[in-house]
Amino acid sequence: QVQLVESGGGLVQAGGSLRLSCVASGSIFGINVMGWYRQAPGNQRELVATIPNRGTTNYADSVKGRFTISRDSAKNTVYLQMNSLKPEDTAVYYCYVRKWQNDYWGQGTQVTVSS
Repeated sequence: QVQLVESGGGLVQAGGSLRLSCVASGSIFGINVMGWYRQAPGNQRELVATIPNRGTTNYADSVKGRFTISRDSAKNTVYLQMNSLKPEDTAVYYCYVRKWQNDYWGQGTQVTVSS
């Protein structure tokens, strides 16, 4: 099993920035993708960004140029730097990892952007 613990959510004004962190622990050998998804009230969970062990990062069109995903493999941590935040970015943000063919999720952290 993989345990994921997110931190860094909160309330910010439009145009502001937040940095989310997610630490993976437990049986982490075999993790090949880390990333972030989000879910706003009444909406389905959607991809925000992913970063594989090798290869290129992937971003939702709605966050390209504003959000940056990064990874510190030595610390088993994935980050999401969110700049120029908009009210429509308000959601619960979930850390995600794929290990072999299995997906694991964090408990979620609330991000609220006020206008």
